Amino acid sequence: MPYVESTIVIDAPARLVYELAKDQERFPQYMPDVETVTILERRPDGAISRWKTLVEEAPIEWTEEDRFDDVALRIDYKLLEGDLDKFEGAWTFEHRDGCTHVVLGVDFDFGVPTLAELIGPTLEKKVRENSEMMLAALKRQAESFDRLRITNE
Repeated sequence: MPYVESTIVIDAPARLVYELAKDQERFPQYMPDVETVTILERRPDGAISRWKTLVEEAPIEWTEEDRFDDVALRIDYKLLEGDLDKFEGAWTFEHRDGCTHVVLGVDFDFGVPTLAELIGPTLEKKVRENSEMMLAALKRQAESFDRLRITNE
């Protein structure tokens, strides 16, 4: 099963970036390939959410369970049902060198072996591009939010 890991450095506090990443319902406002995120159940340590995204203009939908670790600044997610056989991983947020280092790991399986053989590298590339797009959008949001917060203080 393919595993993709993407990283980005964000010039904003780790707690802020983590809290923005937990606010998944807002993702469609600033992440172009995320059409909708609907929170089905909210708990103090996580949520169950329904996602609809676009990959090459093709919709992919799934329901996932997210676990929030507010101490470690970590979000673990796991597919419950949807268009993939496996989709899980983690977001980590580490304050280092005056910035936040974010790592997004995705372990996925589309569940169709012949499809994986034929277009596996393309699918892996698309998952990587989508992950990088999400991180770049989070960076823009966090850095603009942090600048606004500093300006208003």
